[in-house]
Amino acid sequence: MSFRATILTLYPEMFPGHLGTSLAGKAMERGQWALDTLQIRDFTTDKHRTVDDTPAGGGAGMVLKPDVLARAIDHASENDNRPRLLMSPRGKPLTQKRVRELSSGDGVIIVCGRFEGVDQRVIDGRNLEEVSIGDYILSGGEPAALILLDAIVRILPGVMGNDLSGLHESFEGGLLEHPHYTRPQIWEDREIPAVLTSGNHAAIAKWQKEQAERLTRERRPDLLDKLQGN
Repeated sequence: MSFRATILTLYPEMFPGHLGTSLAGKAMERGQWALDTLQIRDFTTDKHRTVDDTPAGGGAGMVLKPDVLARAIDHASENDNRPRLLMSPRGKPLTQKRVRELSSGDGVIIVCGRFEGVDQRVIDGRNLEEVSIGDYILSGGEPAALILLDAIVRILPGVMGNDLSGLHESFEGGLLEHPHYTRPQIWEDREIPAVLTSGNHAAIAKWQKEQAERLTRERRPDLLDKLQGN
Protein backbone atom coordinates (compact mmCIF):
# COMPACT_ATOMS: atom_id res chain seq x y z
CA MET A 1 0.00 0.00 0.00
CA SER A 2 1.37 3.43 -0.92
CA PHE A 3 1.61 6.33 1.50
CA ARG A 4 -1.60 8.41 1.43
CA ALA A 5 -2.07 11.95 2.68
CA THR A 6 -5.52 13.47 3.19
CA ILE A 7 -5.65 17.25 3.66
CA LEU A 8 -8.58 19.01 5.33
CA THR A 9 -8.54 22.61 4.15
CA LEU A 10 -10.58 25.62 3.08
CA TYR A 11 -8.23 26.00 0.10
CA PRO A 12 -7.83 22.64 -1.66
CA GLU A 13 -6.53 24.44 -4.75
CA MET A 14 -3.25 24.99 -2.88
CA PHE A 15 -2.43 21.29 -3.29
CA PRO A 16 -0.36 19.49 -4.45
CA GLY A 17 1.58 22.72 -5.02
CA HIS A 18 5.29 22.07 -5.42
CA LEU A 19 4.74 18.43 -4.46
CA GLY A 20 3.38 17.87 -7.95
CA THR A 21 6.84 18.48 -9.44
CA SER A 22 10.37 17.11 -9.17
CA LEU A 23 10.98 13.92 -7.15
CA ALA A 24 7.69 14.10 -5.24
CA GLY A 25 5.67 14.62 -8.41
CA LYS A 26 7.35 11.73 -10.20
CA ALA A 27 6.82 9.50 -7.16
CA MET A 28 3.12 10.44 -7.18
CA GLU A 29 2.88 9.54 -10.86
CA ARG A 30 4.47 6.16 -10.07
CA GLY A 31 1.91 5.54 -7.35
CA GLN A 32 4.44 5.63 -4.49
CA TRP A 33 2.27 8.11 -2.63
CA ALA A 34 -1.13 9.73 -3.06
CA LEU A 35 -2.72 12.99 -2.02
CA ASP A 36 -6.38 13.89 -1.67
CA THR A 37 -8.07 16.97 -0.24
CA LEU A 38 -11.33 17.58 1.59
CA GLN A 39 -13.02 20.97 1.51
CA ILE A 40 -13.98 21.68 5.14
CA ARG A 41 -16.80 23.95 3.95
CA ASP A 42 -18.52 20.91 2.39
CA PHE A 43 -19.35 19.70 5.91
CA THR A 44 -21.40 22.72 6.93
CA THR A 45 -25.17 22.45 7.30
CA ASP A 46 -26.35 26.06 7.01
CA LYS A 47 -27.18 27.86 3.78
CA HIS A 48 -24.25 30.26 4.21
CA ARG A 49 -21.77 27.35 4.63
CA THR A 50 -20.36 28.93 7.79
CA VAL A 51 -17.14 27.40 9.07
CA ASP A 52 -16.16 29.89 11.80
CA ASP A 53 -17.57 31.96 14.63
CA THR A 54 -16.43 34.58 17.13
CA PRO A 55 -14.19 33.41 19.99
CA ALA A 56 -15.84 32.67 23.33
CA GLY A 57 -14.70 35.22 25.88
CA GLY A 58 -14.09 37.84 23.23
CA GLY A 59 -10.97 38.75 21.33
CA ALA A 60 -9.88 39.35 17.78
CA GLY A 61 -10.32 36.97 14.88
CA MET A 62 -12.56 33.99 14.29
CA VAL A 63 -12.38 30.33 15.34
CA LEU A 64 -13.07 27.22 13.25
CA LYS A 65 -16.28 25.58 14.49
CA PRO A 66 -15.87 22.17 16.17
CA ASP A 67 -18.99 20.56 14.73
CA VAL A 68 -18.09 21.34 11.12
CA LEU A 69 -14.45 20.32 11.48
CA ALA A 70 -15.35 17.15 13.39
CA ARG A 71 -17.64 16.00 10.57
CA ALA A 72 -14.81 16.52 8.09
CA ILE A 73 -12.34 14.61 10.27
CA ASP A 74 -14.80 11.77 10.82
CA HIS A 75 -15.37 11.48 7.09
CA ALA A 76 -11.63 11.39 6.39
CA SER A 77 -10.80 8.90 9.11
CA GLU A 78 -13.67 6.43 8.88
CA ASN A 79 -12.14 2.96 9.36
CA ASP A 80 -8.75 4.65 9.13
CA ASN A 81 -5.98 4.64 11.73
CA ARG A 82 -3.66 7.17 10.12
CA PRO A 83 -2.30 9.83 12.51
CA ARG A 84 -4.44 12.97 12.69
CA LEU A 85 -2.26 16.07 12.62
CA LEU A 86 -3.12 19.74 13.09
CA MET A 87 -0.60 22.23 11.76
CA SER A 88 -0.28 24.72 14.60
CA PRO A 89 2.38 27.19 15.81
CA ARG A 90 1.81 25.99 19.37
CA GLY A 91 2.40 22.34 18.46
CA LYS A 92 5.48 20.24 19.14
CA PRO A 93 8.36 21.27 16.87
CA LEU A 94 8.70 18.98 13.86
CA THR A 95 11.87 16.87 13.95
CA GLN A 96 13.51 14.53 11.49
CA LYS A 97 12.82 11.69 13.92
CA ARG A 98 9.08 12.39 13.79
CA VAL A 99 9.24 12.71 10.00
CA ARG A 100 10.78 9.24 9.77
CA GLU A 101 8.14 7.83 12.12
CA LEU A 102 5.35 9.25 9.97
CA SER A 103 6.99 8.06 6.73
CA SER A 104 6.98 4.48 8.01
CA GLY A 105 3.18 4.37 8.28
CA ASP A 106 0.32 4.22 5.79
CA GLY A 107 -0.08 7.98 5.63
CA VAL A 108 -1.42 11.00 7.49
CA ILE A 109 -4.56 13.08 7.86
CA ILE A 110 -3.64 16.76 8.12
CA VAL A 111 -5.95 19.52 9.30
CA CYS A 112 -5.01 23.00 8.08
CA GLY A 113 -6.17 25.65 10.50
CA ARG A 114 -7.23 29.16 9.51
CA PHE A 115 -8.34 32.35 11.23
CA GLU A 116 -7.47 32.65 14.94
CA GLY A 117 -7.40 28.89 15.50
CA VAL A 118 -9.41 25.72 16.04
CA ASP A 119 -11.92 25.09 18.82
CA GLN A 120 -10.03 23.17 21.53
CA ARG A 121 -12.87 20.68 21.91
CA VAL A 122 -12.35 19.21 18.46
CA ILE A 123 -8.59 19.01 19.08
CA ASP A 124 -9.27 17.00 22.24
CA GLY A 125 -12.29 15.11 20.96
CA ARG A 126 -10.62 13.92 17.76
CA ASN A 127 -7.17 13.40 19.24
CA LEU A 128 -5.36 15.82 16.93
CA GLU A 129 -1.57 15.92 17.24
CA GLU A 130 -0.50 19.55 16.98
CA VAL A 131 2.65 20.00 14.87
CA SER A 132 4.71 23.18 14.44
CA ILE A 133 7.26 23.84 11.70
CA GLY A 134 8.78 26.83 13.49
CA ASP A 135 8.38 29.77 15.82
CA TYR A 136 6.52 32.03 13.43
CA ILE A 137 2.96 32.58 12.23
CA LEU A 138 1.57 31.76 8.78
CA SER A 139 -1.75 32.82 7.30
CA GLY A 140 -2.92 29.20 7.45
CA GLY A 141 -1.82 25.62 7.86
CA GLU A 142 -1.56 24.84 4.14
CA PRO A 143 2.07 25.96 3.60
CA ALA A 144 3.07 24.10 6.76
CA ALA A 145 1.31 20.94 5.54
CA LEU A 146 3.21 21.15 2.24
CA ILE A 147 6.50 21.42 4.12
CA LEU A 148 5.65 18.46 6.35
CA LEU A 149 4.69 16.32 3.35
CA ASP A 150 7.82 17.38 1.47
CA ALA A 151 9.94 16.12 4.37
CA ILE A 152 8.03 12.83 4.50
CA VAL A 153 7.70 12.03 0.80
CA ARG A 154 11.38 12.55 -0.05
CA ILE A 155 12.41 9.73 2.32
CA LEU A 156 9.77 7.22 1.24
CA PRO A 157 11.46 4.10 -0.18
CA GLY A 158 12.46 4.59 -3.81
CA VAL A 159 11.64 8.30 -4.06
CA MET A 160 15.24 9.49 -3.97
CA GLY A 161 17.55 8.00 -6.56
CA ASN A 162 19.89 6.86 -3.80
CA ASP A 163 18.13 6.05 -0.53
CA LEU A 164 21.44 6.49 1.30
CA SER A 165 21.29 10.21 0.47
CA GLY A 166 18.71 10.69 3.18
CA LEU A 167 20.90 9.12 5.85
CA HIS A 168 23.72 11.67 5.65
CA GLU A 169 21.87 14.95 6.11
CA SER A 170 21.42 17.53 8.82
CA PHE A 171 19.56 16.20 11.89
CA GLU A 172 19.76 12.53 10.89
CA GLY A 173 22.61 11.89 13.33
CA GLY A 174 21.78 14.74 15.65
CA LEU A 175 24.26 17.12 13.98
CA LEU A 176 24.11 19.64 11.18
CA GLU A 177 25.52 18.41 7.87
CA HIS A 178 29.16 18.97 6.95
CA PRO A 179 30.09 21.34 4.05
CA HIS A 180 29.95 20.06 0.46
CA TYR A 181 32.19 20.81 -2.53
CA THR A 182 32.39 19.88 -6.22
CA ARG A 183 34.42 20.79 -9.32
CA PRO A 184 36.09 23.03 -10.34
CA GLN A 185 38.99 22.39 -7.96
CA ILE A 186 39.64 26.14 -7.64
CA TRP A 187 36.87 28.73 -7.84
CA GLU A 188 37.50 32.44 -7.21
CA ASP A 189 40.79 31.53 -5.51
CA ARG A 190 38.99 29.17 -3.17
CA GLU A 191 40.12 25.52 -3.22
CA ILE A 192 38.35 22.31 -2.32
CA PRO A 193 39.87 21.11 0.99
CA ALA A 194 42.75 18.82 0.11
CA VAL A 195 41.53 15.99 2.32
CA LEU A 196 38.44 15.56 0.14
CA THR A 197 40.52 14.74 -2.92
CA SER A 198 43.11 12.64 -1.05
CA GLY A 199 41.37 9.32 -1.57
CA ASN A 200 41.85 8.57 2.13
CA HIS A 201 38.34 7.56 3.17
CA ALA A 202 39.13 7.38 6.87
CA ALA A 203 40.57 10.90 6.81
CA ILE A 204 37.57 12.16 4.82
CA ALA A 205 35.12 10.65 7.31
CA LYS A 206 37.06 12.19 10.21
CA TRP A 207 37.04 15.62 8.51
CA GLN A 208 33.32 15.43 7.78
CA LYS A 209 32.54 14.52 11.40
CA GLU A 210 34.72 17.33 12.74
CA GLN A 211 33.12 19.85 10.38
CA ALA A 212 29.62 18.70 11.32
CA GLU A 213 30.45 19.10 15.00
CA ARG A 214 31.99 22.54 14.39
CA LEU A 215 28.98 23.84 12.48
CA THR A 216 26.57 22.44 15.06
CA ARG A 217 28.55 24.00 17.89
CA GLU A 218 28.49 27.39 16.14
CA ARG A 219 24.92 27.40 14.87
CA ARG A 220 22.87 24.93 16.93
CA PRO A 221 24.53 24.28 20.30
CA ASP A 222 21.16 23.01 21.54
CA LEU A 223 21.59 19.95 19.31
CA LEU A 224 24.96 19.17 20.89
CA ASP A 225 23.39 19.51 24.34
CA LYS A 226 20.82 16.89 23.38
CA LEU A 227 23.50 14.53 22.08
CA GLN A 228 25.48 14.94 25.28
CA GLY A 229 22.42 14.45 27.43
CA ASN A 230 22.52 17.94 28.95
